[in-house]
This record gives sequence, structure tokens and C-alpha cells, in this order.
Amino acid sequence: MHRLSRIIYFLPLFLILISTRSIVAAPVSNWQEKVESRVLEDASSDQTEYLVFLNHQADLDMAEQLESKQEKGEFVVKRLKAAAENIQKPILDFLTAEGVEHRSFWIANLIWVQSDYKVLETIAKRNDTSKIYSDQKFAVEFPETDPDPGISNRSSSPSGIVWNIAKVNAPSVWEAGITGSGVVIGGQDTGYDWDHPALKEKYRGWNGTTVDHNYNWHDAIHTGGGICGPDASEPCDDFWHGTHTMGTMVGDDGAGSQIGVAPGAKWIGCRNMDQGDGKASTYIECFQWFVQPTDLNNQNGNTALAPHVINNSWYCPPEEECNWDSLQEVVNNTRAAGIVVVTSAGNEGYNGCGSVRFPPAIYESSFSIGATDQNDGIASFSSRGPSGYTNLLKPNVSAPGVGIYSSTLAGAYRTASGTSMASPHVSGLVALLISARPELAGQVEQIETLIEQNAEPRTTSENCGGISGEVIPNNTYGWGRIDAFETIIDNIYIPFTTN
Repeated sequence: MHRLSRIIYFLPLFLILISTRSIVAAPVSNWQEKVESRVLEDASSDQTEYLVFLNHQADLDMAEQLESKQEKGEFVVKRLKAAAENIQKPILDFLTAEGVEHRSFWIANLIWVQSDYKVLETIAKRNDTSKIYSDQKFAVEFPETDPDPGISNRSSSPSGIVWNIAKVNAPSVWEAGITGSGVVIGGQDTGYDWDHPALKEKYRGWNGTTVDHNYNWHDAIHTGGGICGPDASEPCDDFWHGTHTMGTMVGDDGAGSQIGVAPGAKWIGCRNMDQGDGKASTYIECFQWFVQPTDLNNQNGNTALAPHVINNSWYCPPEEECNWDSLQEVVNNTRAAGIVVVTSAGNEGYNGCGSVRFPPAIYESSFSIGATDQNDGIASFSSRGPSGYTNLLKPNVSAPGVGIYSSTLAGAYRTASGTSMASPHVSGLVALLISARPELAGQVEQIETLIEQNAEPRTTSENCGGISGEVIPNNTYGWGRIDAFETIIDNIYIPFTTN
């Protein structure tokens, strides 16, 4: 370990406790200015759910100087937990004394609360409270499916390699012996049908004989849950969407049906939506679990078991009150832990330029993905940049997202289109890249740069955000459509053996 790394990692606890930064907020004349209007409205008539974002957040800048993913993860978790334990205590003591239902998060310094107006007022009046946001469910607009979405009529497995996997040149990388082995992909979505023939052998909790869901599965849905129920003790998908995305990342049934970019990788999962309805707290809970996976009792966290990349084929619109700093803090902190955060750019291309407008795709710390068709044309629905919130160039890159055939419930398969279908290709590519070069694990910026600069350049007549569509990168395709061969084989020396 580098001497500087040792100094940073073994900082005394008291230094960790005080190493926070203040969130600078505009002066408020009264406590109500800190609270989202929806929270005030809901609390005035009944109990309501909300998130309390605190003024002081952990300072993680030094994590970037650490060399390994393990060091980054342990450092980040220690800093985040120390900040939360130190700063949240007065509020938590108050909530406990009042008998108010609440849940503390450390992935960012925030607290979920369900209370009446009186408790809300008390919390908002505190000097350590920065902002209070609503935490309400919202039905995510899922991508288009084929005309016949019925599972019973779509049971046939694909024969051979599906077109989209061939398009990104993943098979050429497999031929070099690189399939994603040694790499773990995390997915947060509607859940996962873990024993689907295309997914079962890839699930980290399955050893070929027995299954262990500890550290490999977490359910952030604590009420409702559809066919899975709440707090499911094993991976379960109450919709179909998550199972489809995971198939594109790792799917291979071992009998010739190859639907995944990185069939040698392992996967773990977290359910963040209840039958397609998401909310901020469930997304945040999944991010926290990925940074330090726990057992099924949410105890005994182990940072060493964190995934290398997380796929996020979802978005959080204003209706979920997600266009705010706390989710950005969560994504930033996940990246600081050495985890690549891949996100779908959104399906609002019909709104033209600036339609990448929902978290988490809008953030600089997110690797945002647009969707292309079989001819490498941009999908009409694929959201265009720049980011409507941060004015960043988005998407970062693009990948196939039109007519993607992948796994679905009950061991079946189906076709779907959307940027939700595009981003799993990139998560799979991250796995192939780290498998080829293990020293890249935890080096998020290097991984993203390699993928961007080796994408197949794509231009367009669209000019968005003051950037010509004829230049690379642009706000339609980003750097272009991803290419696994160019990213890995043509740019990384890999020794080959001869017989």
C-alpha cells in the first residue's frame, strides 16, 4: 500500500468525525421555506413520508487518492457512517422519544421520517436541517414491449447470439477468453427472477448446488410488493423489467441462448420499485446496500462484497421530488467508493434537446446511456442532452436499445425497447473491461474514459446545447455507440498462448 494511502486510511476516528462539509443554503426567513410544498400540504391533513437532508455531509475528497477499490470502499463507508452517527443523533433521539417511525441513512446524511405536521415543524426549525423533501411513490414509465407481451406466447429462448450483443462486438472479446469472470454487477430495478435459466448460474448466491441470498440480495420494498410481497427473502421480480435488464448484462442459459454482454460475470440485486412504483427512499436504500452489502437481516455489512458496477434502468422525476441535492450526494458517494454508476438517459427524446432531465442520469457522477437501433441510428425516444438540470453533455455513450430480446418472468423471454435496455450493455462492458484489466477495479474515471474514447463515433444533423451534432462527442449519441472489441482488445495488451 502506498504510504499516503496508509496515512489516509488509518486516520483517527476523531478526524473522521469532524471531516464534514457544510451544505450552503440560502437564508430562510421561516422554517416552512426549508420544506417542499407537497410535504406541507400532506402533513397538514395527515401523516406523510419525507426525507430530512442535513446541513453537514461527509467530505470524501481524499478517497480519490486511494489505490484500490477495497480501500476506497472502506474509507468511504467509515467516513459516511461516522458523519451520520455524529450528526444525526439529536434528531434520532427526538424521533425515538416521540415514537415516530423513521429510518436513518448513512450513504448520505439524511433521515426518512413518517410524521404529522407538529413533528415536521420541530425538525424543520432545527439549524442542522438543510431541506425536507417528499418521499412519495410514482409509477415509472416503462419502455415499450413487443406487440405480444404475454409470457406464455414468448417462451422460446433465442438461438445463438442475439443481434445487439453481436453489434457491440462482445463475442470478439469472449474469443480472447474475456467473459467478465471475477467481476460482480449490481442491479437495482423491479427485482429479478433469480432462477431463470439465463440468470441462475450467474447469480453470486448460487454455487451450483445450494443458494445463499445473504449479501447477494436486498429488498427495499417494505410494504406491498405485489406477487413478491414485502421484504422478500430471495430475489423476486414483481414486474418483468429487472429480469430483462439483467439478461442483457450476464444472460446465458448454457444451451446456446446468449443474451448477455458479460456471461462470465456474477450478479447481485436490489428491488427498488413496488410493481413499477418507485420513490426516493427505496433508490437510496439500494445504493447504500450496494456500497456495503449486508446479510438478510440488514446486519454485518461487508464492503468487500460490493459490486464493481451498478446498473440503473430507472429515473426519478419531479413527481417523486427527486430533482434535488440528496440523490446527487448519494450517487457521488457511491462513485467515490469506486463503483461505476451506469444509468439510462431516459425515454423523452420526443421533447428534443435537453430531454435528459431526470435523476440519476443528469449527474456528472452518473455514466448515462442513450439508445440506438440495429443500424446504429439514435432511437426516436432516446433522451437528448444537454442535461436539463446540470447542462452537462449527455448521454455519455449509446448502446442498442430497440427491439432487445432478453429474459423475463417464469423462465421466458420477450422483446423490449428503451434506454432501460441500452444501459445494461454498458454495465456488461464495464465487467468485461475489469475482467481484462483487474487493476482498473475502482478506477471509475479511467473506465468511463476508455469506454467513451473507444466507442464507434456517431454524428447527426441535430444540434443540441450549442454543440454541433457533427462533432464528437455530441448531445445525441455522446461519444458514440459502445464497442467492446475496440475498448478491450485493440487498446489493451492481452497475452495470448499458442498450442
